[in-house]
Amino acid sequence: MSLTKLVETLRRSSVFVILLLIGMIFAVSSPEFLTVSNLLNVALQTSIIAIVAIGMTFTILTAGIDLSVGSLMALCGALAAGLSVRQGLGTYGGITLALLAGMGLGLINGLLIVKGDMPPFVATLAMLTIARGLTLVYTEGRPIAGLDQKFIFWGTGQLLGIPMPVILLTVIAIIAFIVLRYTRFGLYVYATGGNEETTRLAGVSPDRIKLAVYVISGFTAALGGILLTARLWSAQPNAAVGWELDAIAAPVLGGTSLFGGVGSIGGTLVGAFIIGVLSNGLNLLGVSSYYQQVIKGIVFILAVMLDLFTKRQR
Repeated sequence: MSLTKLVETLRRSSVFVILLLIGMIFAVSSPEFLTVSNLLNVALQTSIIAIVAIGMTFTILTAGIDLSVGSLMALCGALAAGLSVRQGLGTYGGITLALLAGMGLGLINGLLIVKGDMPPFVATLAMLTIARGLTLVYTEGRPIAGLDQKFIFWGTGQLLGIPMPVILLTVIAIIAFIVLRYTRFGLYVYATGGNEETTRLAGVSPDRIKLAVYVISGFTAALGGILLTARLWSAQPNAAVGWELDAIAAPVLGGTSLFGGVGSIGGTLVGAFIIGVLSNGLNLLGVSSYYQQVIKGIVFILAVMLDLFTKRQR
């Protein structure tokens, strides 16, 4: 086996080993970790960020990035709550319009990148600020409460003992896996990130692919924001602050290359659960939230260093 293949094999399998080791450490350190209630809690906590990370995976596969997802979560969650409660559109009317708003803002991100020729970092950073500001304007800096049980059910309800966010994550993950693995669109996503010029010469428009992936990212961010709002029983103007890091870290930890063209939905899910298990275990051990941020940052740096090393070997 060549050095490149060996490195790639280790890289793909290492994420599963890391998750297993982290789980074993916390299982030994805390007797509460392996309880059914705690494992369900881990799945519930991880499911929302994993949904957002799936959309992020699409953008990173095209060698892009979406820094606006946290702010889009807050804005779309507030819109869903406000339209449902204040404007009287009901739960599903508010949710539908909020999802469309997320897709529309994702499209704007894509247009700024494709038509405005802006780097993805700059375009989505601007949207991060704009969406957070719009959230504060719409909510007037106050929570939007009074959600009915149908709305709250999507964040706190269960079906056959499984939390609804976990069920939605499973459905979205399966769809995303099929799209990337078995459709032409998925092939074009990988091709765009691998070599955009070659993709264009093959008769495929990389611009259309980029527009599509940012719409997908906007949709998953909006859905994540709605589920977070339902779980909190209210729309918080400062919700999901800093969630961009976790949404980016999950795919990268799972083997998605920041250079584009390499990655998988399965890896993203494992990366998301590494973050979720890490947060849960540190909470059980009583580690300060300040130190948790430091640890997450170190883990992300190590993941990026591994990505860079693999890129050089390849």
